[in-house]
Amino acid sequence: MRRIRIIILLCSVLAGLPFAGICAEAGSPAAPAAHEEGIPASAVGIGHIGPLPITNSMLVTWIVALALIIFSQVATRNMKEVPSGLQNFWEWMVESLYGFLEGIIGHDLVKKTFWFFATIFIFIVFCNWAGLIPGLGTIGWGVKDSAGHFDLVRPLFRGGNADLNMTLGMAMVFFACWIIWSLQMNGVVGFLKHLFAPKGDTKGWLRILMIIVFFAVGWLEILSILFRPVSLSFRLYGNIFAGENMLEAMSKLVPHFGWLLPVPFYFMELLVGFVQALVFMLLTAVFTMLMTPHDDSHGKAHH
Repeated sequence: MRRIRIIILLCSVLAGLPFAGICAEAGSPAAPAAHEEGIPASAVGIGHIGPLPITNSMLVTWIVALALIIFSQVATRNMKEVPSGLQNFWEWMVESLYGFLEGIIGHDLVKKTFWFFATIFIFIVFCNWAGLIPGLGTIGWGVKDSAGHFDLVRPLFRGGNADLNMTLGMAMVFFACWIIWSLQMNGVVGFLKHLFAPKGDTKGWLRILMIIVFFAVGWLEILSILFRPVSLSFRLYGNIFAGENMLEAMSKLVPHFGWLLPVPFYFMELLVGFVQALVFMLLTAVFTMLMTPHDDSHGKAHH
């Protein structure tokens, strides 16, 4: 029950992450000056709350977060010893994720970090699927061309993870959590030793050589760690953005059959949305596991 409540709260926090994004176009609700073929690379501004801009991708993330919160509250409102209905589905989803992660990162680490990894997976997968709802990208503001056809220039909705702001925001939250968990598990000295201390049991001049080598490797490791939020955010954004663009292109490929041609690709994108959420969760879990102390008992637990 406690794990479910934490997931609900974090979903609502993640929904506001695009506020800290880097989208330059989000500041103005005006229609773009030039029409872009397919989905624009950046989210489009649709309004403001005070000085803060609101984009169409932010609106979708808020709707998804609100739907998850309402669903989980309804599913867990009257908890029963023998679950049924919505409670059964919610507990099955959470417990399945818990068992899956426990088999990968170990019992002790999953108890500490499950709330984050489960929330990331649930939130990402439903954001990905929400962006595939037929007709979602056809609602908004537009103009009529000379032939009288309606041209949508500012859609009201956009897939949450088809916006780099959202994926980068989640990656940065993970990076902050990773630093906190690493310091809690290793301490400041242990954290630095994990990065720079020589590995293995060596003596004499070989020990000195290993100190020099691993000190240099430590700086490379720091660069790798700093690059992780970038790789996580661009991997998820690139796959989801490309998929939505492909569906958009398929819908316009054959006149009068735009509703039929993308149907097979919708099933593929449903699978892609699930896989990308799983990949994001697994990568963050493995990155965290790599910073845990690796003693004998820890290794046996992972085996």
